[in-house]
Amino acid sequence: MSKIIRRGTGERTPGPGPRTPGRRAAVSAAVADLNPGALAFVMGTGIVSTALYANGARPASAALLWVALAGFAVLVPAYAWRLLRNRERFVADFLGPRAFAFLTLAVSSNVLASRLAPDGHTAASGAFLAFGALGWLVLGYGIPLALITTLKRGPSFDQVNGTWFLWAVSSESVALAAASLARVTSGHVLPVLAVVCWAVGLMQYLLTSAIVLARLLARPVRPEGLMTSVWIFMGAAAIAVLVPVRLIALPPGSTILSREILVGTSFVLWSFSSWLIPLLLALGVWRHALRRIPLRYDLGWWNLVFPIGMYAVTTHELGRATGTSWMTSMGRWEVWVAAAFWAVVFAAMVGSGIRRRRPAAA
Repeated sequence: MSKIIRRGTGERTPGPGPRTPGRRAAVSAAVADLNPGALAFVMGTGIVSTALYANGARPASAALLWVALAGFAVLVPAYAWRLLRNRERFVADFLGPRAFAFLTLAVSSNVLASRLAPDGHTAASGAFLAFGALGWLVLGYGIPLALITTLKRGPSFDQVNGTWFLWAVSSESVALAAASLARVTSGHVLPVLAVVCWAVGLMQYLLTSAIVLARLLARPVRPEGLMTSVWIFMGAAAIAVLVPVRLIALPPGSTILSREILVGTSFVLWSFSSWLIPLLLALGVWRHALRRIPLRYDLGWWNLVFPIGMYAVTTHELGRATGTSWMTSMGRWEVWVAAAFWAVVFAAMVGSGIRRRRPAAA
């Protein structure tokens, strides 16, 4: 990836020689410092690809799908390498306030599964779903158990942050992948899995909402501590809408729940996620405009791309499923807003990477 960035800036790509050890050291350092939530990039890219696909922009959707797949192929081995070579730092993150960010591993895999299913890539979609479901089981149980059992007094209240909503998002992502794959395959296992994981995710969302809101209201919040991950609050509600929308398209009798329950719950959750957007925007204005926190790129910006993309595709598909024309039209515009925001964040990421490499190149 460093070669691609260097070629894009017009610099010569260094060949094997004296610089090779330094380059290896830089890659090793990057892996050692790998953020637990690095796969949020794949989550955001994958869901915007899904939104573009639903909007009929197939070439743009395919391009983003390949970007997401490339990111997944690079970052997952990097996680494994970090676990093997930097185990102490890996474990420290696993027991720290960023622990729930590791669930991006499961969510990103399931988002790719849900995107590949409509294209007819059922084998690849099933493989990503299996990987994502395994990650969901291991991390979904492992992280809270580790936080509770390995710390003397359990996790600190001050550790609570927006990434905790990934606990619910991971369950919903399994449900989304299963429901998406069930639309192009036969059988009863996938619809049941989708309904069960959807219900589990809803309960986890309610529990996490209570914890996060209690943290925000009970303790003073500094502008520096109000991270972009709080937007996952809205994204978790939005993905909980998309699952029943996908289930509605299944043949009657495929799911335990009736169409009326699925549609009613979807609209309630969509309304709540819509209500959250002005609140989150106001918090952003308070943080950056009033408290003058610099608006610069960091990995957390992908925590905004995913909720914005998820809300767009949810609005569009809920409108189509219920025959609500104004909602469908609104969703079409939101898809392009999400795509534009993805492009801005991606450009900022590339620019940030180039700036970091300039001193080393000099």
